Amino acid sequence: MPVYEVNDGKLTAANPTRFYVEGLRERQDIQRMLRDQIAVLGEDLLVLSDEYGGWIDSNRRIDLLCLDPEANLVVVELKRDDAGHMELQAIRYAAMIARMTFAEAVEAHAQYLRRCGQSGEDTEAKLLAYLNWQEAEQEEFGGSVRIILASAAFSKELTTTVLWLREQGLDISCIRLSPYKLGDGRLLLDVQPIIPLPEATQFQTQIGLKRQAEQKAKIERYELRQQFWASLIERSKNKTDLYINHIAPTANYMQLRIGRSGYHFDFNVTQSEVRAYLYIANDEAGYDQLNAQRADIETSFGKPLEWDATNGRASRSIGITQTGGYRSDKADWAEIHDRILVEMIRLVEVLRPKVLALPR
Repeated sequence: MPVYEVNDGKLTAANPTRFYVEGLRERQDIQRMLRDQIAVLGEDLLVLSDEYGGWIDSNRRIDLLCLDPEANLVVVELKRDDAGHMELQAIRYAAMIARMTFAEAVEAHAQYLRRCGQSGEDTEAKLLAYLNWQEAEQEEFGGSVRIILASAAFSKELTTTVLWLREQGLDISCIRLSPYKLGDGRLLLDVQPIIPLPEATQFQTQIGLKRQAEQKAKIERYELRQQFWASLIERSKNKTDLYINHIAPTANYMQLRIGRSGYHFDFNVTQSEVRAYLYIANDEAGYDQLNAQRADIETSFGKPLEWDATNGRASRSIGITQTGGYRSDKADWAEIHDRILVEMIRLVEVLRPKVLALPR
């Protein structure tokens, strides 16, 4: 459809043009403009990185790697004019990026911000705030990888392929970028989603049913984790008064405040493991002072601990991991809870006094 300018009550058709005719380059111009105004693509996305290539033995790079509010990774592939076989390229990228961890996303975003001349500090906190998370929920991060193809033109072959991929359950969409030129030389850009199409209702319905099933599974997972925590709290009553006032969360972690901002003792559970640890937020100096006492701390605790100070992350932790998670047989939960409660009680006894003694 033509694009018109409304001027003094009259409609003047803008002339369609091509990016290359106007001297607009794919990477230096179009990619940069979309990167800086990603909302143009019609979604509340966060750009994690541009030209991302953080994988081994490959020189391929994702034009724009984004994150959506549901913690899904989004591969945005751009073409200036002819889309070619960009859907195949994007699928390769999606497969490569599918196992990205939250920590890797934090590091990629920090590097990207520094390349853009911005501060890479507190990147983890920024991502957590965007996702509305208190702490990283690795099991919820990158649950799926979505694909957005943006180009000035899409062949029938490509759109047919994309529609079929959507039918198979892949979240892939096409956005057409159409440049127009007004008589006075000004350029306009018409941004239109062309897939999903109105005619694709059947495909959308099938995907909707799949997502309903996924949502049901997610709710069931939350309920199972909550049962796991409830059982742990009940088991704790005969061992400690630390969790007397706790209620079972649905999240994969449970916090214990100790009276110092930025420090708390947490349990974190996955399907097959549970961890007890001291969480330290934005206090590298405090962590370093505790780390200087590592030998004394581990002697008092009775065994080596896990000291996690991953580069590029604002948080630190000191703890221990045990086998057995919320997907373990419920008949084994009591034994799992007893083991990890012993570790947590000992952690609190050994580390809490040292934390409270740190300079403020």
